[in-house]
Amino acid sequence: MEKLSYEEAVKELNQIISKLEEGTLTMNKAVELFERGQLLIKICYEKLETAKGKITEIKEVLGNIEEV
Repeated sequence: MEKLSYEEAVKELNQIISKLEEGTLTMNKAVELFERGQLLIKICYEKLETAKGKITEIKEVLGNIEEV
């Protein structure tokens, strides 16, 4: 898997969407970009799931802290 940040993946995904929406690409290029978009979506999903897990862990730790 590529070492892209969430923000980089989203930016590239938005660029791909714009190109696909133009409707001027060859079918082969459109398919290539579609496949790249699928990979970027997977990267974003995995990064979001990781962040969600970290937030859950932090909430659990904070929930176990007694007030002083």
